Amino acid sequence: MNTCTKLFTSTLGKKLVMAVSGLVLFLFVVGHLVGNLQFFLPPEAINRYGYFLQSNLELLWPARIILLGMIGLHVWSAISLSLENQAARPDAYAIPPRFGSSLASRTMLVSGLVAGTFVLYHLLHYTVMVQAVSGASVPLAALQDPQTGHHDVFAMMVAGFSIWYVSLFYLLGVGLLCFHLSHGFGAMFQSLGLRNPVYSPLLIKASRIIAVTLFLGYASIPTAVLLGRGQDYLKKVVNTAAARQVGKEAAK
Repeated sequence: MNTCTKLFTSTLGKKLVMAVSGLVLFLFVVGHLVGNLQFFLPPEAINRYGYFLQSNLELLWPARIILLGMIGLHVWSAISLSLENQAARPDAYAIPPRFGSSLASRTMLVSGLVAGTFVLYHLLHYTVMVQAVSGASVPLAALQDPQTGHHDVFAMMVAGFSIWYVSLFYLLGVGLLCFHLSHGFGAMFQSLGLRNPVYSPLLIKASRIIAVTLFLGYASIPTAVLLGRGQDYLKKVVNTAAARQVGKEAAK
């Protein structure tokens, strides 16, 4: 009990909480990208992936709860440590010290909170499927795989990213998230006591390479949609959905 108390009250404990929660969230970002890149395979691939996730609620909901918990802990520890730093230095420097720091490191709290807002929007867009958020002309929830009748994830992604300002906001959000990771990935090792001067420069470079790679991976999907990928498929799914609706109304 005493150890648990120190974990959430001491500065070292809060850094550990932030590092561990950040690691879990980083692994999710990587795994989520691997799943999303199936968009470049035939539509059936990502539709099977989406159906697998949605049909295994005993795995999906615990994973969602854990991720929400990690986000909460990460935000709490970041704000708490920031307030402690401000309290320890009540008088701001006339000229903020910048030696040895980067823009990413100085804006971690701001970029993290903005990226968190983007994640919330992304969930409302594709998970909750709020029509007012998507901006699409067709309800995303109405798009179904013609072969299985399940949600057509491929068509949903095409419909969502076909709206240029939605794609632009997505690119900005992912950009801020990866900008956050460009420093956070290396800082995580430092908080865990796994960083030393010998390989610290290599770790800094690796963090930036990983961040750029993740951004290019995520950005490739809306970019491909805006360049025309999947438009014919989307039209087919929309026409099928419209015909299905007409058939239901005629049967009444």
